[in-house]
Amino acid sequence: MPAHRPPEVAIPVSLRDRIQTDVTAAMRSGDALRRDVLRMAQNAIYLVEKRDQRTLGDEEIGAILTREVKTRRESVDAFRKGGREDLVAKEEAEIAILTEYLPEQLDDAAISALVDEAIAATGASNARDMGKVMGWLSPRTKGRADGRRVSGLVAAALAQADLAAHATAGHGPDGG
Repeated sequence: MPAHRPPEVAIPVSLRDRIQTDVTAAMRSGDALRRDVLRMAQNAIYLVEKRDQRTLGDEEIGAILTREVKTRRESVDAFRKGGREDLVAKEEAEIAILTEYLPEQLDDAAISALVDEAIAATGASNARDMGKVMGWLSPRTKGRADGRRVSGLVAAALAQADLAAHATAGHGPDGG
Protein backbone atom coordinates (compact mmCIF):
# COMPACT_ATOMS: atom_id res chain seq x y z
CA MET A 1 0.00 0.00 0.00
CA PRO A 2 1.53 3.39 -1.00
CA ALA A 3 2.24 5.83 1.77
CA HIS A 4 -0.09 8.82 1.79
CA ARG A 5 1.59 12.16 2.01
CA PRO A 6 -0.17 15.14 3.50
CA PRO A 7 -1.12 17.67 0.83
CA GLU A 8 1.56 20.20 0.14
CA VAL A 9 0.60 23.51 1.66
CA ALA A 10 2.38 26.73 0.87
CA ILE A 11 4.47 27.86 3.80
CA PRO A 12 3.44 31.37 4.72
CA VAL A 13 6.19 33.74 3.70
CA SER A 14 6.51 37.19 5.17
CA LEU A 15 6.10 40.17 2.88
CA ARG A 16 9.68 41.19 3.63
CA ASP A 17 10.96 37.76 2.50
CA ARG A 18 8.85 37.87 -0.66
CA ILE A 19 10.23 41.28 -1.58
CA GLN A 20 13.83 40.16 -0.91
CA THR A 21 13.37 36.99 -2.96
CA ASP A 22 11.86 38.99 -5.81
CA VAL A 23 14.72 41.53 -5.74
CA THR A 24 17.16 38.66 -6.16
CA ALA A 25 15.07 37.15 -8.98
CA ALA A 26 14.84 40.54 -10.71
CA MET A 27 18.62 40.95 -10.47
CA ARG A 28 19.17 37.51 -12.00
CA SER A 29 16.67 38.11 -14.81
CA GLY A 30 17.97 41.61 -15.56
CA ASP A 31 14.64 43.30 -14.78
CA ALA A 32 16.05 46.67 -13.71
CA LEU A 33 12.71 48.39 -13.14
CA ARG A 34 11.39 45.66 -10.81
CA ARG A 35 14.73 45.52 -8.99
CA ASP A 36 14.84 49.27 -8.47
CA VAL A 37 11.19 49.58 -7.39
CA LEU A 38 11.54 46.75 -4.86
CA ARG A 39 14.81 48.19 -3.56
CA MET A 40 13.08 51.55 -3.05
CA ALA A 41 10.34 49.72 -1.14
CA GLN A 42 12.93 47.91 0.97
CA ASN A 43 14.60 51.23 1.69
CA ALA A 44 11.30 52.82 2.77
CA ILE A 45 10.68 49.86 5.10
CA TYR A 46 14.23 50.07 6.47
CA LEU A 47 13.91 53.80 7.19
CA VAL A 48 10.72 53.29 9.21
CA GLU A 49 12.29 50.39 11.11
CA LYS A 50 15.33 52.50 11.96
CA ARG A 51 13.16 55.44 13.05
CA ASP A 52 10.93 53.23 15.24
CA GLN A 53 13.82 50.93 16.28
CA ARG A 54 11.83 47.75 15.74
CA THR A 55 11.06 45.17 13.07
CA LEU A 56 7.82 45.76 11.19
CA GLY A 57 5.16 43.14 10.60
CA ASP A 58 3.41 42.37 7.31
CA GLU A 59 0.51 44.74 8.03
CA GLU A 60 2.86 47.66 8.67
CA ILE A 61 4.94 46.83 5.61
CA GLY A 62 1.69 46.74 3.62
CA ALA A 63 0.88 50.23 4.92
CA ILE A 64 4.28 51.48 3.72
CA LEU A 65 3.73 49.93 0.29
CA THR A 66 0.27 51.50 0.15
CA ARG A 67 1.83 54.88 0.90
CA GLU A 68 4.41 54.31 -1.86
CA VAL A 69 1.60 53.51 -4.33
CA LYS A 70 -0.31 56.62 -3.24
CA THR A 71 2.77 58.78 -3.79
CA ARG A 72 3.18 57.37 -7.27
CA ARG A 73 -0.50 57.95 -8.10
CA GLU A 74 -0.08 61.59 -7.10
CA SER A 75 3.00 61.76 -9.34
CA VAL A 76 0.99 60.29 -12.23
CA ASP A 77 -1.60 63.06 -11.82
CA ALA A 78 1.11 65.74 -11.75
CA PHE A 79 2.92 64.29 -14.78
CA ARG A 80 -0.35 64.06 -16.73
CA LYS A 81 -1.07 67.73 -16.05
CA GLY A 82 2.46 68.53 -17.19
CA GLY A 83 2.13 66.47 -20.38
CA ARG A 84 4.90 64.04 -19.42
CA GLU A 85 3.43 60.76 -20.67
CA ASP A 86 6.88 59.12 -20.59
CA LEU A 87 7.05 59.61 -16.82
CA VAL A 88 3.38 58.63 -16.43
CA ALA A 89 4.15 55.25 -18.02
CA LYS A 90 7.13 54.68 -15.70
CA GLU A 91 5.14 55.57 -12.56
CA GLU A 92 2.23 53.33 -13.64
CA ALA A 93 4.66 50.46 -14.19
CA GLU A 94 6.00 51.00 -10.66
CA ILE A 95 2.45 51.05 -9.28
CA ALA A 96 1.73 47.73 -11.01
CA ILE A 97 4.81 46.17 -9.40
CA LEU A 98 4.01 47.45 -5.91
CA THR A 99 0.34 46.44 -6.02
CA GLU A 100 1.42 42.81 -6.43
CA TYR A 101 2.45 42.94 -2.76
CA LEU A 102 -0.73 44.55 -1.45
CA PRO A 103 -3.92 42.75 -0.43
CA GLU A 104 -6.52 42.42 -3.15
CA GLN A 105 -8.25 45.75 -3.65
CA LEU A 106 -12.01 46.07 -3.07
CA ASP A 107 -14.09 46.98 -6.11
CA ASP A 108 -16.77 49.69 -6.05
CA ALA A 109 -19.56 47.15 -5.49
CA ALA A 110 -17.84 45.72 -2.41
CA ILE A 111 -17.11 49.21 -1.06
CA SER A 112 -20.73 50.27 -1.68
CA ALA A 113 -21.95 47.22 0.24
CA LEU A 114 -19.66 48.16 3.14
CA VAL A 115 -20.85 51.78 2.96
CA ASP A 116 -24.49 50.65 3.19
CA GLU A 117 -23.58 48.42 6.14
CA ALA A 118 -21.72 51.30 7.81
CA ILE A 119 -24.62 53.72 7.38
CA ALA A 120 -27.00 51.17 8.88
CA ALA A 121 -24.61 50.36 11.76
CA THR A 122 -23.95 54.01 12.66
CA GLY A 123 -27.47 55.29 12.03
CA ALA A 124 -26.06 57.99 9.74
CA SER A 125 -28.63 60.06 7.88
CA ASN A 126 -26.87 63.07 6.40
CA ALA A 127 -23.48 64.50 5.42
CA ARG A 128 -22.76 65.62 9.00
CA ASP A 129 -22.48 61.92 9.93
CA MET A 130 -19.63 61.32 7.47
CA GLY A 131 -17.02 61.11 10.26
CA LYS A 132 -18.99 58.40 12.06
CA VAL A 133 -19.35 56.36 8.88
CA MET A 134 -15.68 56.77 7.90
CA GLY A 135 -14.63 55.80 11.43
CA TRP A 136 -16.62 52.58 11.10
CA LEU A 137 -15.31 51.89 7.58
CA SER A 138 -11.62 52.72 7.99
CA PRO A 139 -10.50 49.55 9.78
CA ARG A 140 -12.53 47.43 7.33
CA THR A 141 -11.09 48.99 4.17
CA LYS A 142 -7.56 49.85 5.34
CA GLY A 143 -5.03 48.81 2.72
CA ARG A 144 -7.76 47.38 0.47
CA ALA A 145 -9.32 50.57 -0.89
CA ASP A 146 -8.22 54.12 -1.64
CA GLY A 147 -9.52 56.48 1.04
CA ARG A 148 -10.61 59.08 -1.51
CA ARG A 149 -12.71 56.49 -3.33
CA VAL A 150 -14.30 55.33 -0.08
CA SER A 151 -15.09 58.86 1.11
CA GLY A 152 -16.56 59.72 -2.29
CA LEU A 153 -18.91 56.74 -2.12
CA VAL A 154 -19.83 57.57 1.48
CA ALA A 155 -20.59 61.20 0.54
CA ALA A 156 -22.76 60.07 -2.38
CA ALA A 157 -24.65 57.55 -0.25
CA LEU A 158 -25.23 60.08 2.55
CA ALA A 159 -26.38 62.72 0.06
CA GLN A 160 -28.82 60.17 -1.39
CA ALA A 161 -30.09 59.27 2.11
CA ASP A 162 -30.45 62.96 2.95
CA LEU A 163 -32.43 63.62 -0.25
CA ALA A 164 -34.65 60.61 0.42
CA ALA A 165 -35.30 61.86 3.97
CA HIS A 166 -36.26 65.31 2.68
CA ALA A 167 -38.52 63.85 0.00
CA THR A 168 -40.47 61.79 2.55
CA ALA A 169 -40.64 64.67 5.05
CA GLY A 170 -42.93 66.65 2.75
CA HIS A 171 -40.53 69.41 1.73
CA GLY A 172 -41.87 69.33 -1.79
CA PRO A 173 -42.93 72.37 -3.80
CA ASP A 174 -46.36 72.53 -2.13
CA GLY A 175 -45.19 71.65 1.43
CA GLY A 176 -43.58 74.25 3.53
